[in-house]
Amino acid sequence: MKNVSKIRNLAVIALFAFMTVSCNDDDNTVVVVDNTITGKAVATANLSILVQALTKAELATTLKGAGPFTVFAPTNEAFAAFLATTPYATINDVPKEALTQILLNHVVTGAVKSTDLTTGYIKTLAKGTASTTNTLSMYVNTSAGVKLNGIATVTTPDIMASNGVIHIVDKVIDLPTIVTHAAANANFSTLVSVLNRSGQPNFITALSATGPFTVFAPTNAAFTSLDAELAPGGIAGVSAANLTKVLQYHVVSPANVLAASLTEGQIVTPILTPAQTFTIQLTGGAKIKDANNRISNIIIVDVQCSNGVIHAIDKVLLPIL
Repeated sequence: MKNVSKIRNLAVIALFAFMTVSCNDDDNTVVVVDNTITGKAVATANLSILVQALTKAELATTLKGAGPFTVFAPTNEAFAAFLATTPYATINDVPKEALTQILLNHVVTGAVKSTDLTTGYIKTLAKGTASTTNTLSMYVNTSAGVKLNGIATVTTPDIMASNGVIHIVDKVIDLPTIVTHAAANANFSTLVSVLNRSGQPNFITALSATGPFTVFAPTNAAFTSLDAELAPGGIAGVSAANLTKVLQYHVVSPANVLAASLTEGQIVTPILTPAQTFTIQLTGGAKIKDANNRISNIIIVDVQCSNGVIHAIDKVLLPIL
């Protein structure tokens, strides 16, 4: 009987020990936390529509990859406001290819913290219809916080992920047109005001169209210099008809001419009618010689838009008027 009792006691002890180990195993279950950009987005309630969009566009897995990536992440409110401007009721109604390009327009290669951002152009991973070799540009303005393409403001910066960084933004950043980029950069404010001047054709609508266009865009300093050149009347003294000719002289279409494709002595014919040309010079840096033999330097190249490309110049080009 004593042996039976001992065996019974040993069995009870063994069962208790098994149950204890099992409970400890349950308590020590390892939970794998996804610290990738996708994982961080999934864990953020106000980015749930972004997660839906990434899943539909098959980019959720991409943003789990090695990267590194920087993602400017629109909130649910931002997507709701964006959808209200479209024919689509939900993010799942947006055509996949269009949605993919919009999402890629929020993604930059590299882990770029907010302190790394400076005023100027960076490249997104999106491609516009006007170019297959040059990804779309994003204009970053850090003069007061961080504003992107003149549209979206970073509201929560530097959410660090294992494969990059997320900055939460308050707007969806749609694919930029020529007009978007001209309006976003304060250095083109005079150009925008001149395009909108009374008596001018609707350049804003025209340059928002499909294109593609190549625009050689004079900076504010270029217009200031022209005022001095045309003194005492300045640009304000130019007739509406002649001003139209001057502005048309800066636009080439249909064309998406990147800086690398410019050649020495290249003759360029803009949309001005009747036609006048200007000449590209590359010795000592890219320049343009206009019909009056005036020289303008190309100071910023390849600002890629969805409907063309902008090159900034430091002097207004003048045709024969």
